[in-house]
Amino acid sequence: MSTVLGPTGRWLYRQLPGVVALALVIGVFSVARLPQDAPEQKAALAASFGFEPRSIALPGGLPQQEIRKVNQRYTDIDAWISSVGAGISMNDIDGDGLANDLCVTDPRTDTISVTPTPDARANRYAPFTVSYGSLPMNAAMAPMGCTPADLNQDGRMDLLLTFWGRTPIIALGGVGAGPLTPRSFTATELVPGVGDTVYTGPQWNTNAVAVSDFDGDGRTDLYVGNYFPDGPVLDPNANGGVEMNDSLSNASNGGEDHVFCLSGVAPGGVPQFMEAKGAIPDDLSRGWVLGSSATDLDGDQLPELYLAQDHGVDGLLHNVSTPGHIAFRQVSKAIDPLTPKSKTLGHDSFKGMAVDFADLDGNGLFDMFVSNITTSWGIEESNLQWMNTATDRSQLRAELSQGNAPYVDRSTQDGTAWSGWAWDVKIADFTNSGDLSIAQATGFVKGETNRWPQLQELATSNDLTVRHPEWWPHVRQGDDIAGNQRLKFYVEKPDGTYVDLAPELGLDVPVPTRGIATGDSDGDGRVDMAVARQWDQPVFYHNTAPAPGSYLTLNLEHADTPGSPVVGAEATVCLADGRTLVQQVDGGSGHTGKRSNEIHLGLGHEVTGPVQVHLRWRDHQGRVHDQDVALAPGRHTIALGATATEAPGRAATEDKR
Repeated sequence: MSTVLGPTGRWLYRQLPGVVALALVIGVFSVARLPQDAPEQKAALAASFGFEPRSIALPGGLPQQEIRKVNQRYTDIDAWISSVGAGISMNDIDGDGLANDLCVTDPRTDTISVTPTPDARANRYAPFTVSYGSLPMNAAMAPMGCTPADLNQDGRMDLLLTFWGRTPIIALGGVGAGPLTPRSFTATELVPGVGDTVYTGPQWNTNAVAVSDFDGDGRTDLYVGNYFPDGPVLDPNANGGVEMNDSLSNASNGGEDHVFCLSGVAPGGVPQFMEAKGAIPDDLSRGWVLGSSATDLDGDQLPELYLAQDHGVDGLLHNVSTPGHIAFRQVSKAIDPLTPKSKTLGHDSFKGMAVDFADLDGNGLFDMFVSNITTSWGIEESNLQWMNTATDRSQLRAELSQGNAPYVDRSTQDGTAWSGWAWDVKIADFTNSGDLSIAQATGFVKGETNRWPQLQELATSNDLTVRHPEWWPHVRQGDDIAGNQRLKFYVEKPDGTYVDLAPELGLDVPVPTRGIATGDSDGDGRVDMAVARQWDQPVFYHNTAPAPGSYLTLNLEHADTPGSPVVGAEATVCLADGRTLVQQVDGGSGHTGKRSNEIHLGLGHEVTGPVQVHLRWRDHQGRVHDQDVALAPGRHTIALGATATEAPGRAATEDKR
């Protein structure tokens, strides 16, 4: 060989392994790096969108903090423990017919506030902090979320308030007349018997909520998902009684999840909820859940439930409930040799942070988008864009009944896989084109000292050590992990893939974000967006899309209780180009952001006259109804009982554009 090659050839031959390795590295980098879109293509897509940032008014004079006090066992990771809690919801809280009220959870003050959206009618009432009344509290708890919902079904919006350190509180709305004030709500317990003057009940640490009619009896049900196991997480006087996850990918020592069904309403309008024991499979119930979403996937008006688990397998739960008995069965996709386990629904080990349902490809079947930790050169997992592969709902129902989940992940192919340390996600049509965009919160802990190297060491640790806080790398005030990451805004391109237009639209502010809420706050037919920022001021993005298409905004209310949204009701429109638009009334899904209860469908510029809308709903007696109605573009309030009718005195506002 040496004689044949000569000195130069022998040197090249010896270098061949290194050359091959270098070629492989370059090749893998070329394949794995994020795709780049031409600036002119981004500019052309961005021209259809527009957002104007506006400040959100909050109550003044409240004590401020920069980080929470925590259990002494968590002292060296107090910034990590303090990394959640910023939340925001958009809804019609004051009953004026518009989703122009915000409920803001602010870790800087550890308060929950109600405030008008910053528009032309922002002077309707002054921002105020929601009062817990005389309910027992203590210093070792903090609010984590606010979900507006009509919990006692009286037609007036209530607030479900969730915490670390205690069970949820229900703030009953509709007390008195006139503008909203702190006296407009009366606080009551979801779980009774939690103390007299000082809270002594279960120390739940709640991070996920979903509101829907799970058992089909026509009444409101609640899913409450807990993160840490019950314990004094925020008690600086305690040294123990807490732990971390017992695995980074398959933990089952988290806080127990709970499901409640409305059993009746006591005098004074106080809802009585009864816990449905065993509704969630035990291994999922003890996971570390950060997000949840409820949507009827198979068309039986019984909503399925998706649980996004931070340190374990996410769960898609098929609803097999009957009236008075809530039950779910986990479904999954069979593992095949060509698909990584982490990209197989029901087997993934990514850090599930939030989830949203939407029909991304316009075939009338709901898909799912799940946020995960996806930071290049940090911890690079992948978001999960679960696309429904069933041919229709009948096949989907048959598959789910057999325990099969016919979904494949297309995040890599479609350009939505990598965004950052991702949190809440909301999918909506912001231009009324009929095409959906994906807004996603990102970022973790903002500071000056980079702690990614230490976190990467933790990611390779033995699962036998991670449940002990003392083995975790220090993450304290001033440390930084993904602190400069920005909001993502994925827009569909003509070829069906997505591109992030947040920089072009002025949405890429380098501040960690958590919750996202959407709704048409001023009734102009354009979906607005509110964003909660962790340890920073929340922001409202007024939609200024320059030439939106026609639209339908539907407030679907119970005929026997005007103002009470029919959670789970569905509207379907078939467009002339073959696309199907489908959406359901969302009772409150996601991480700490909750969209409004209205349905918003973008019809495009070609639609100028009435369209056929198929409505499907369940009434207060639990009966399922279907009806086709012709509706002109614009806003409509529809009363749903035995039939669907335009609500008296709240006629449609025709779209004049």
